[in-house]
Amino acid sequence: MFEKFKKTKKKPVSISEEEIVKGSIPNHIAIIMDGNGRWAKKRSLPRTAGHHEGMKVVKRVTKLASRLGVKTLTVYAFSTENWKRPEDEVNYLLRLPQEFLGTFLPELIEENVQVRIMGNKEAIPVHTQKAVDKAVNDTKHNTGLVLNFALNYGGRAEILDAVNHILLDYQEGNLHKKIDEDVFDQYLMSAGLQDPDLLIRTSGEIRLSNFMLWQLAYTEFWFTDVLWPDFKEQHLLEAIHAYQKRGRRFGGV
Repeated sequence: MFEKFKKTKKKPVSISEEEIVKGSIPNHIAIIMDGNGRWAKKRSLPRTAGHHEGMKVVKRVTKLASRLGVKTLTVYAFSTENWKRPEDEVNYLLRLPQEFLGTFLPELIEENVQVRIMGNKEAIPVHTQKAVDKAVNDTKHNTGLVLNFALNYGGRAEILDAVNHILLDYQEGNLHKKIDEDVFDQYLMSAGLQDPDLLIRTSGEIRLSNFMLWQLAYTEFWFTDVLWPDFKEQHLLEAIHAYQKRGRRFGGV
């Protein structure tokens, strides 16, 4: 029964894009990009070097997901818990979106990718906010892959925020319907996006780390020992291939 949760070996299975597109492609893939610090430590480099290398992987994975026809790719860029890290690392992590979007935005526009952000933007530096807002605005009319950054995001905070907004709307007389899952979904930061079909977590850790707790209720999980900077296109194909072999019953028979 635990077969689905076995971690994959570091050497990826050889699977072609042509093989993958013949099967069912997950509409929404979510990724917990873990292992940047360990990757750097193994090479006697500062942790920031691992984060910078990991940024390059996001570019490659985004391009492949777009080619395969994935509709949404959500990447866990910075969590509400990441503020506990050393100040210099936090500052670097919060500069990365600016660097990433500054260099990659023209390609995203050319490839019809739409950028979205979910998380508490007010707490992040102004320069990061400006870079994020520009990317969101410049790509808002694109109709291809949605690249959704979870930035200063936490699943529990998201749920509490939704509950508080529901209470406020009710108190102000703006909510006149029973709260069911569809209504609740509209109060989440992921409103308008389909729940993830596939969750990928790298670096050998097997936990959710406060990521999309509501949305992952029926998501298929795929874990690998590979550190995020070592994650190749072939690993993504392998994860999708594993997804394609599973039967999704959503509580039915």
